Amino acid sequence: MSKINKPNIAVIAGGDSSEFVVSVKSGANVLKAIDSEKFTPWLVQMQGLNWEVFQNEVKIADIDKSDFSFTINNEKIKFDFAYITIHGTPGEDGILQAYFELLKVPYSSCNVHASSLTFNKWFCNNYLRSHGIKMAISKKFTKGEAIDAETIVKDLGLPIFVKPNAGGSSFGITKVKETGEVKAAIEKAWQESDEALVEQFIDGHEFTCGAVRLKGEKVVFPITEVIPQNEFFDFEAKYTPGATQEITPARLPEPLFKKCQELTSKIYDLCECSGIVRIDFILQGDEFYFLEVNTTPGMTATSFIPQQIRAMGSTLKDIITQIIEGKLG
Repeated sequence: MSKINKPNIAVIAGGDSSEFVVSVKSGANVLKAIDSEKFTPWLVQMQGLNWEVFQNEVKIADIDKSDFSFTINNEKIKFDFAYITIHGTPGEDGILQAYFELLKVPYSSCNVHASSLTFNKWFCNNYLRSHGIKMAISKKFTKGEAIDAETIVKDLGLPIFVKPNAGGSSFGITKVKETGEVKAAIEKAWQESDEALVEQFIDGHEFTCGAVRLKGEKVVFPITEVIPQNEFFDFEAKYTPGATQEITPARLPEPLFKKCQELTSKIYDLCECSGIVRIDFILQGDEFYFLEVNTTPGMTATSFIPQQIRAMGSTLKDIITQIIEGKLG
C-alpha cells in the first residue's frame, strides 16, 4: 500500500508546561506503536508558536496552522488524525481540542469540555464530590491572595499537600509538615499555575487505573500499585528509575480491585471522557479517595498505561489502532 493511501497520523508532543520533556518521550513511544501497515505516522512537536514536523529527530517542516498541514518535496500533506501526547497546556486543557474541532480533525483524547473540566482540579473535585466521589478536603488560593497559614492548618491539620490547580507530573507539589512552610509551598505551586490547592493529607497507599472506550465498549485496565521510595510520588519518584516500585496488577483483594475499577469506570463516565484516561487514588482502609484525572497520561515505555495494557495481555499498538479506527469511522 502506498504512503498516499494511508491516513496521515500526527503524534503531537511537547507543549508549554514543565512536562515538555516527559511529553517528548511519550510521543516517541506512541509514534513507535502506531501500525505503519495501516497508517503513516508523523511526529509533530509543539512549543509556543513553533509547530514542527520531525523525522528521525530532525526537523523537516513547519506546520501550516491554518489547516494543520505541512509541505515536503512540494507535496502538501494534511493530517487525517491527531494523537495528542502533550501533558499540560495546550494538549490536556482543551485548547488544542478546540483547534481540532474547528478544523474538523478527529483526535485521540477527551473533548474540549471534558479536558478543561478535568485539567482544573478545583472544578473537577467539586463536580465529582457532588456525585458522591470521596476525596480530601481542599482550599484554593489565587496567585497574590493573602495566606493565613494558621487558619489553613487549623482547618486541614498537618501534614497537608500543596499543589498547582492546573498541572501534572507532580511539578510544584509540596508535602507540608509545619505551619511555617505553608506560604513558601503555595508560592511554589503558583509558579506552575495561577491557582494553588491546599489539601488535607490522606494517609494511605496510592493506586492508579486506566480506562478507554473502544468502538463503544469501555475497557478498564488492571490497576497499578504505586510504592514510592520518596515520601510521596513526586517528580523524582515518577521519573527516576528505581525510585518507585510499581506493581501491575496491584496486590489488592478481589473486592477492592473490583471497587477501584468500578470507581474508575464511573469517573470516566461522569467526566464524559474519551480516549485513554488514567485516574489516581489513595486507598485508606477500604475506601478509595480520588486524587485526579489524567486525560493525556504518560505513555513512555515505563509509564503506568503501557504497563497496564501489557498486564491485560494486549499491546499499545493494538489499543492505539482501535482508538484511531474508532475516531476515523
